[in-house]
Amino acid sequence: MTPEDRSSRLREVTRKLVATYADHGGINRSGEKNLPSHDLVAGILQELLAIVFPGYHGAPVPHDADLEVLIGARIDRVGRHLEEAVERTLRFCHHADCVCEELWDLAGVETGPDRFRDAARFVTLKFLQELPAIRELLSGDVRAAFEGDPAATNTEEVILCYPGVLAVTVHRLAHPLYRLGVPLLPRMMNEWAHREAGVDIHPGARIGPNFFIDHGSGVVIGETTEIGARVKLYQSVTLGALSFRRNPDGSLVKGGKRHPTIGNDVTIYANATILGGETVIGDGAVIGGGAWVTSSVPAGGRVHAA
Repeated sequence: MTPEDRSSRLREVTRKLVATYADHGGINRSGEKNLPSHDLVAGILQELLAIVFPGYHGAPVPHDADLEVLIGARIDRVGRHLEEAVERTLRFCHHADCVCEELWDLAGVETGPDRFRDAARFVTLKFLQELPAIRELLSGDVRAAFEGDPAATNTEEVILCYPGVLAVTVHRLAHPLYRLGVPLLPRMMNEWAHREAGVDIHPGARIGPNFFIDHGSGVVIGETTEIGARVKLYQSVTLGALSFRRNPDGSLVKGGKRHPTIGNDVTIYANATILGGETVIGDGAVIGGGAWVTSSVPAGGRVHAA
């Protein structure tokens, strides 16, 4: 093939590819309404990890550091980056008609050119104010991991090495943004953790204190899952939905309680699958490895694989 032939063929590929941008525009975007990039979201998460686990993530913390100055600078930096990400998300998603109207009401902003910036500032401040409570939850999660795994030699190992702890940490950070009505961005945060840790937690899931996912790989927790206190999951557990209802036109019915409710002090062993919004696992129940559960289990119940 001559260089001229190669260039001609590449121009033809380019022409055909660009034509698909018009024919299949739903999978490409251009213009000013740009979403936050994966790199921006990953950077924000790294900054947040350095705030909630200082000394373990981010730059080392000197023994003589003034923590208020150090953490204050980190909060200011991540606040600016998060505000940018939220504003970009709101602008794009408003254009795509997927911003929850309750967010505008909650933020108390009026329609106008500054609407997105003001809402982003409100959301960011609200989120940052939750960081002390998130730290308290994470302290319980780390303790649950250390006490729940005989192989754990210290909490440093738990924080630095346990993928389940990383996934739960990111969920603790993403869930408040989900509650505030921010679209898409919380999902991007949890999908970053999914790629890093192999654990898929929807940001809408409600998870109580002292939660531990041992090993982590393959765990899936759906959007409307509710999990109580002191719950322990092993690898490849699925807390999912049964077959979805459909509208008359064949499209899926959105919303509603689709995923199970897990009570306090429940243990769910590897490869167990628990499905359905009406499925309730009572306090203290134990679900054996490989079990398939689509109906409720009473408190203290034991379920084994068939």
